[in-house]
Amino acid sequence: MNVTFSLDQLEEVAQKIIAEKPNKVILFHGEMGVGKTTLIKQLCKTVGVTDATSSPTFSLVNEYQTIKNQTVYHFDFYRLNSETEAMDMGIDDYLYSGNLCFIEWAEKIPNLIPEAHSVITIELLADGKRSLELS
Repeated sequence: MNVTFSLDQLEEVAQKIIAEKPNKVILFHGEMGVGKTTLIKQLCKTVGVTDATSSPTFSLVNEYQTIKNQTVYHFDFYRLNSETEAMDMGIDDYLYSGNLCFIEWAEKIPNLIPEAHSVITIELLADGKRSLELS
């Protein structure tokens, strides 16, 4: 799936992503400030999270519940120094839980990513819109 969108189309884009039935583990790639966290917040709303969502930059992971009592994990590994840190936090338990796992800065843990995963790449375009590819 490829889509170009503006931020006011974020809800529609999130619905399209979920309709594509991506793998439960989704990696988000893009430069800092491109809107990865903003998209993840909207995806959380789309799957039924009603709690306030925020970036887990310092905690590494935030856990949310949907209205159907499903768990969603949001990871931000920007500040991670090594894959060992991820192992120490029990990353395998999260990634193989069968729950949705949204992962920012997954390139910090390349050897720990499950084979079955999807990737969302976001780029900022010159006109302020975003280009998104789901693979």
